[in-house]
Amino acid sequence: MSPSFHVPTAVVVAGAMLLLGLGVWLAGRGRRRGFLSTVDRVTYATLHTASLASRHLADGLTPEGADRAGKHLLAILGARSVAICDASGLLAWTGPGDHHSDDAHGHAAATRTSGASTVLGGGEITCSDPDCPIRSAVTAPLIADERVVGTLTAYAPTASAGLAQATGELARWVSAELDVAELGRARTRAMEAELRALRAQISPHFIYNSLGAIASFVRTDPERARELLLEFADFTRYALRQGGPFTTLAEELRNVERYLVLEQARFGDRLQVSLLIAPEVLPVHVPYLAVQPLVENAVRHGLATKEGVGHVTITASDQGSEAEISIEDDGVGTSPDLVQRILDGQSRADSVGLGNVDARLRQVYGDEFGLVVETAVGAGTRVSFRIPKYAPGVHAD
Repeated sequence: MSPSFHVPTAVVVAGAMLLLGLGVWLAGRGRRRGFLSTVDRVTYATLHTASLASRHLADGLTPEGADRAGKHLLAILGARSVAICDASGLLAWTGPGDHHSDDAHGHAAATRTSGASTVLGGGEITCSDPDCPIRSAVTAPLIADERVVGTLTAYAPTASAGLAQATGELARWVSAELDVAELGRARTRAMEAELRALRAQISPHFIYNSLGAIASFVRTDPERARELLLEFADFTRYALRQGGPFTTLAEELRNVERYLVLEQARFGDRLQVSLLIAPEVLPVHVPYLAVQPLVENAVRHGLATKEGVGHVTITASDQGSEAEISIEDDGVGTSPDLVQRILDGQSRADSVGLGNVDARLRQVYGDEFGLVVETAVGAGTRVSFRIPKYAPGVHAD
């Protein structure tokens, strides 16, 4: 089974603890007024402001995200200005004194090299404007994937010990957010790789047999041949599309229908299909090519080698906050041990994607949403999975 990419609990907890510590430090030992103490109010304000900043860091360290997050980070620190840099230059300057912005990347050079916070005073920061508040700075590293990817610099008239501590804590929180963003990008890259692999696994035998079935109707039933050719074109266009990793269940089932029309042209009355679809789950977003490979698996491994008529039942039901999709066949079945080895990535016996679909479901929704396979030799096979109707980051382009 391909590895899942989930946000580690330690990263989330560490980020929350850093923010709580920063909020308590900012509050100091305030008196209690009304129902909330000063500590409570400042801690809440810090967490709320951080949540506003975090949404702009979701895509990593970008100029747009840094510019939008800068004002929130400045509010948390209480400095005069904040500069965010990456390895190549300044991404954003927030606050007065932007005539120093051209020097911000140079101010952070020692931190980028050492990976440690640095304090700059009047010897490093000079200004001819007597009213300029930029006289000192504290620079802290932004670390993602265990390497320095940027810096956070707080500028103020004087670099106090408190400002140095707050800047370091805030930089560690930003680093945790950048780690989360990197995990999200890694998950996306893994899903794209899985999709490329699945497209490469589209059965050459299916393509050959479909074209053979179409050719057999060219002389005897030209209109049927034309319809099948159009279905084949639509099927391959969908299977090889370059869209996003998600689609609606309605679109996925429409492609399943195309696939089954082509297979019925080959198998004739030997292949019987039943669909039991709850209309309310049709708009639910699902991973692209999550259902069709399971149906192809049922036809190829369940019915192709079975004598007589074979039946495939496709069900999509409403389960409250979730939708459940199942594909059941009354074919020859298989060994549960072999299925487990396929799902564990220890066998390549399935050529159309049990393991692939299972891995992608787990990557998107979590391990509890992987495939459930019920089978035995001679007893047919039922493959099912559940998906939340609404999940963060899951939407069709």
